[in-house]
Amino acid sequence: MPLPTSPVIRRVRLGAELRQLRRREALTLEQVCDRLGWASTSKLSRIELGQSRPDLADVLDLLDVYEVPSSARDALIVIARDAATSRGWWKALAEMGERQRTYAELEAGAARIVEYQPAVVPGLLQTPAYARLRLAAAAAVDPEVDVDAEVRSRMVRQEVLRRVDPPHYTAVLTEAVCERGQTPPEVWREQLRHLVTMTGLANVTVRLLPGGAAGLDPLTPYSSYAFPDPADPRTVMIETLTSDVRLATVADVERYERITDALLGAALSAEETVTVLTGRVDD
Repeated sequence: MPLPTSPVIRRVRLGAELRQLRRREALTLEQVCDRLGWASTSKLSRIELGQSRPDLADVLDLLDVYEVPSSARDALIVIARDAATSRGWWKALAEMGERQRTYAELEAGAARIVEYQPAVVPGLLQTPAYARLRLAAAAAVDPEVDVDAEVRSRMVRQEVLRRVDPPHYTAVLTEAVCERGQTPPEVWREQLRHLVTMTGLANVTVRLLPGGAAGLDPLTPYSSYAFPDPADPRTVMIETLTSDVRLATVADVERYERITDALLGAALSAEETVTVLTGRVDD
């Protein structure tokens, strides 16, 4: 079930709007919490930083304190409801670990996704067998990873690319991604075929970076997201071994957008990429 907005992004936007309102009223965190009878400032701080799913009643109380007029109030209530969503969509993601759920939230509300991967096939394009191998390797480092549940969840995430009105997804892959390595031949052949099949979707584009473009490669995988509502902050997620870094400031996002433009300028065309991938399947 697709979401019209991304809850995680709505939380960030709501927090920024509430912080701006508080500063407009020249109130400190302590002063607001005293007026509302909240025990500490940590609750308000987490709401303003977009780090917690807000309670609508708390948001209404804050709007009262800031004396927000009804016209602006209604728009903020809509954002708050999106940020606190508990729709049935969450039930489908109940098995997901925290890291994968964050990506799923972003993908569900995105209009455009661009992902750069220097070493592995992106999660949205993985077959179950390939995903199992990748997640089993992760479980060797982190025993709390539930491989079966994460594989099922990854397949649920992929449905976003086939829904009605899906996001446009572009994957930029280095040639290293297309090397079999230690992947069993039958798993790798199926994965290559699946990549080719996915490029048949009108909203999916795969672009390969030739070896000579290695000097442009960022050091880590990343993905960027743009949303239907232009007021929702464009976001970049940087993937590391143990955690992910979310960037949402204009300066940070624009730097990564320039990197993306450079990578796409150096990459093979979508048609050339399909030809290369098809040739590797035949090999």
